[in-house]
Amino acid sequence: MTAGAVVYAIDVQRLAAFYSGVAALQQTQSEPGNVVLEASGFQLVIFAIPPHIAAQIQIATPPQRREDTPIKLVFVVRSLSAARAAARQLGGNLDAEDKVWGFQGLHVCDGHDPEGNVIQVRAHAL
Repeated sequence: MTAGAVVYAIDVQRLAAFYSGVAALQQTQSEPGNVVLEASGFQLVIFAIPPHIAAQIQIATPPQRREDTPIKLVFVVRSLSAARAAARQLGGNLDAEDKVWGFQGLHVCDGHDPEGNVIQVRAHAL
């Protein structure tokens, strides 16, 4: 058993590609309507939002952060700059370098995935 999180998505495959590219999570399972990604004792399960609910959700282009939730996924990455580049390439975004701060000996940066879910990435100081 591992620790993990569940994210509901309009586009399951797009979010799976985003988290694989930004947080180096490996896809371990894929079925219609869900994908399982894993790394180092952590599992992220992405489930499709039921169509009748998804039809009511609008995702802006570029996506706007949905900061009205008390939950934020956190991932440790090797490099904030590499994660930032991957996030932008895969439809999300991380804050600019001047918004990075320190916490528990790590460099920390907030951002969002392609559907606007708020995330945080952390990297060891070099």
